Formats: sequence, structure tokens, C-alpha cells
Amino acid sequence: MPPEISDKVHQYFSQYPLRHYPKGQILVFPDENPPHIFYITKGRVRQYDVSYRGDEIVINTFKPPAFFPMSWALNATPNKYFYKAETAVDLHLVPCGDAAAFLQQNPDVTLDLLGRLYRGLEGVYGRLARLMSGTAYTRLLHELLVEARRYGEPLPDGSVLLKVNETDLAAFSGLSRETISREVRKLKAKGWVGLDKDGMRVKDVAAIERALEAGD
Repeated sequence: MPPEISDKVHQYFSQYPLRHYPKGQILVFPDENPPHIFYITKGRVRQYDVSYRGDEIVINTFKPPAFFPMSWALNATPNKYFYKAETAVDLHLVPCGDAAAFLQQNPDVTLDLLGRLYRGLEGVYGRLARLMSGTAYTRLLHELLVEARRYGEPLPDGSVLLKVNETDLAAFSGLSRETISREVRKLKAKGWVGLDKDGMRVKDVAAIERALEAGD
């Protein structure tokens, strides 16, 4: 989000009540339609579903300065997902009507929202393509690249730190924890990723991109 857009969004949404939620707090349950949206200023929020096995299936992850769920605010689309604080979070609660009016009055913010929505959809399309025709290996490669591009922390040695673990990657990809562990071992053997106390380190993003493009 460009700084001028981010500043405008923050100036408007920060006038509403601020709430602090601990890690793991469920913010919204399926079939629950809150009278407000959330504007996040700190932390990360996970949108997910639960499979028939009881596993989390991640739909999206929100970080500052996102505001959500706009499908309910704009279209009154019934909510079917859980929203959970992935970390401790700070959120402003903005009435749905006020959020919709703000977008109507600020087309530059609306255009930026659409741009971010379509960028997010590219990741969803890629996930669907891997799900329908890919292997467990290529599905993992896709999730690593999405995570690196959206949330990765570049490090001085050229690697990218992802604050995720194998359980998170299983939730993102729809694969089992055991399958993820097996595929991560392959990437570690190639020297493309490593594990440390802060999460997973992607050591060679370019190599993963080339492997995904080649379907290897």
C-alpha cells in the first residue's frame, strides 16, 4: 500500500475503538456476521476453514494495514470462515456502514484495495493449479514463495526468514504435517531452506522459483 494511501486509511480508521487480542483468540466464527470490520495495526490474523479431519485450511492471512472482512461490509456476504489472531494483534473496530462510505468517498483507496485483492487472487489461482495438477513437492514450493513474497524478512546474507513452521505450511497447502516434513527434508538436502529458532529460512528463492516453473 503506497504511503499516501496508508496514511489516509490510518487517519480515518484509527478514530474507532482499539482492541487488543492475544495470540490464538478467535475474532469471528463461521456464520457470525459482526457489525464491524477490523483494521489491523499490529500482528497477523488468519482466515481459515476446518477440514473434515479437523485440520486448519488457511484461506488468507492479514497484516497491517489491512482491513477485513470487506465481503460482508460491501455485499453482506455471509461469513463462512474463522478469523483468528495468529499473533498478538491490535485492531480498530470500524462499523461496516462507515467503512463502505469511506471507500465510496475515496476512490484511490478503493482502487488500491482492488489491486491488492487481485494480487492475492493470483496466489489463490496458483494454489488451485497446484492442488489440481501438482505434487506435494510443488505445492510446498508454491506456499514457500507466496509466504516469502508477502511476509518474508530479507536477511543480510540474501536469505529470507519466514516466521512459519511445518504445521503452518501444512495448513496453507492442505497437506499433512508428515508430508510437509518429508518434502522439507528434500529442500534442506538441496540447501534451499533451513530451520532455526525464529522459523524457516529460505536460502535460495531463485532456485525455488526455477523449480516451480519447471514443475520439478
